[in-house]
Parts: sequence; structure tokens; C-alpha cells
Amino acid sequence: MKLTVCELPNEPDELASAWERLVEHSDESGSDLVLLPEMPFYRWLPQTDNVDPSEWERAVNAHDEWIDRFDELAPATVVSSRPVVDGDARRNMGFFWEPGTGAVDIHAKHYLPNEAGFWEASWYQRGDGDFSIAHTSKARIGFIICTDLWFSSHARDYGKQGAQIIVCPRATRASTLPKWLAGGQVAAVVSGTFCISSNLSGTTADGGHFAGVGWIAEPEEGEILGQTCPKEPFLTMDVDLAVADHAKTTYPRYVAD
Repeated sequence: MKLTVCELPNEPDELASAWERLVEHSDESGSDLVLLPEMPFYRWLPQTDNVDPSEWERAVNAHDEWIDRFDELAPATVVSSRPVVDGDARRNMGFFWEPGTGAVDIHAKHYLPNEAGFWEASWYQRGDGDFSIAHTSKARIGFIICTDLWFSSHARDYGKQGAQIIVCPRATRASTLPKWLAGGQVAAVVSGTFCISSNLSGTTADGGHFAGVGWIAEPEEGEILGQTCPKEPFLTMDVDLAVADHAKTTYPRYVAD
């Protein structure tokens, strides 16, 4: 199975050209699954604690418009998160898209930071804590959206549910990159899955930088098989999902809780 991870710019005026390059890369690589960053199709709203519901609505509409273009990546399964309005609540919803099926919501981000640049608990509400796997046409997938990664019991539970891939769409700063890579490796080891991540890139409103750096980690030892960089923002690797199935029978996955 060919997995594609990426880094996409948070600057709206750079997104269109980056998307065209991603579509070209996916087509040339024969991608089976493309993972996008966390809420990638609008400027990062939680950079301020000045919550504006009308801005959230605009972000929802922008994501809907971009999702209408996902057939440009077909026949790949596309995975990401998006802003949604759920009754009276706003949520950051993980979903997958497939040709003929459209977008299927799976998991609302549950663990929400609330600090400078990441006022997420102010902007939207946490999910209900459902960490069930998604049965796509290509693989069994577990969703861990950014901060969800640090609550590793969910990664282990995904392994017990039979997940073959854990996806981690994120929006993280360059200064914190080493710990995110380490977290992805741990998630792969405790679950026995391929842990893959895509991230925003470019500048933040306060002059900082998103890290970029998408990665693919393998299920047995958590080794990072590859990662993106500014010169190569898209990465596709051919992996064997049977490796993830076998990894669950080996240490430390088989050890009883």
C-alpha cells in the first residue's frame, strides 16, 4: 500500500499551488492513501483567543469547497480533519474521503490545548471520546489528531482493535518537532501500526513557524522510515500492511495490561 504524507502551507495564497503539486505527486506515485494536515484549508484560527463564530463558519465553508476537489486525488483515500458545526457545538472532526462515498466523519479531537497560538479549547468543543477505528476500503485506520497523540493508551487500544495505520494530522510548531517525532514513534510501537503524520508549514501569526515534517513510522520498532522537508514536502512510501498485523503478536504489543 502506498502511503503519502505531506506538509502544506498555512498561508492561503500559497495553498493552491501546493495543492497542484500534491495532486501531481500523488498521481505520479500511485498513492493509495493521502494524509493531509489538521484543518488545512483555512488560516489557523486558534492562533488567537478572540473567538469569532463567523470566522469558524467561513472555515467550515472553505473546507467544504476543498473537499469537493478531492476527486483530483482519486482513487486515493484522503484523510484529514476539518472544522464542523455539530448542533450548538464547534468541533475539529477527523474524517476520511473515498470516491463514491464522500467524506465520512470518524473522530472529533478530544484533547484540546488552550495556550498562546493554540487556543483550541476556546474555539471549539472536545469530542465525545470515541476512538473507534475506521474501516476504509484500503486499511483499518485509527485517528489521533495532534494533541490526542500524547494520550498513548488510545494508540495501544487502536492496536487491540486491529488498526493497521494510525493517522496523526497536526498543526505543530518547529520548536517542538523532536518531541512530536518521538511521540509518533511511541504510538507506532505501542500499537503495532504504521503511524503517519502530516503537518502545516509556514509562518504563524505571531512570527513563529509551523514545523512541516510529515513522517511515516513503521510498526515493529517505531523507526521513522521517511519524513518531508521544505524541498520535498510530499513523501510516498510503499508499505506492507501485513507487517502491522504481525507486529501485534510481538513485544510489547502482546503483553497483557
